[in-house]
Amino acid sequence: SDCYLRSQGRLVAAIGLKDLVVVATDDAVLVADKSRDQEVKAVVDALKREGRPEATQGTRGWRPWGWFQTVEQGDRFKVKHIHVDPGAKLSLQKHWHRSEHWVVVKGTAVVTCGDNSFVLRENESTFIPTGTPHRLENPGKVPLRLIEVQSGEYVGEDDIVRLEDAYGRGAE
Repeated sequence: SDCYLRSQGRLVAAIGLKDLVVVATDDAVLVADKSRDQEVKAVVDALKREGRPEATQGTRGWRPWGWFQTVEQGDRFKVKHIHVDPGAKLSLQKHWHRSEHWVVVKGTAVVTCGDNSFVLRENESTFIPTGTPHRLENPGKVPLRLIEVQSGEYVGEDDIVRLEDAYGRGAE
C-alpha cells in the first residue's frame, strides 16, 4: 500500500509492499523506502564517482533522425537497435577505432559506403570498415529498423567524424 511503481517497458510485479518507490529502466532498478526518496541524489552522485554510465545516460539515445538503443556492450564491441524515421538520414561519417555490421530488420535502407551507394532490404546486411565514410538513409514511408554490431578497440559515441550532416551538427 502507498507505493509508487514505474517501469520503462519491463514488467514489474509486486506483492505485499508498503511505502516503497520502485523505478525500473532498461539498465537499472531503484528500490527505496518512500521516507528516504530524498537520498536518491546521493546514490546517483556515488554512481557518478564510480564512473557508472547508468548515472548519466540511458540505453536509448535520441537523435534528429530517430533513435538508437544499446542492447549489449562489452570489451571491444557494442550492439545497437537503430530506428531511422521515414525520410531521415544519418550524417556522412567515419570512425577511427571501429567497424560496423548492419542488418536491416524492417524497412528499406540506402547505404553509402565509401564511393558506393546501394539499397538494403529486410534480412540483408553490409559491413562498414574502420575509417570508411558511410551514411544510412531511410527513403521509405515506414521506420527503418536495423541491428548494428560495432567492433574495434574503442566503441564510444565520441568516435564520430562527421563529413556532412543534414542537421547542422559538427564532429562529436
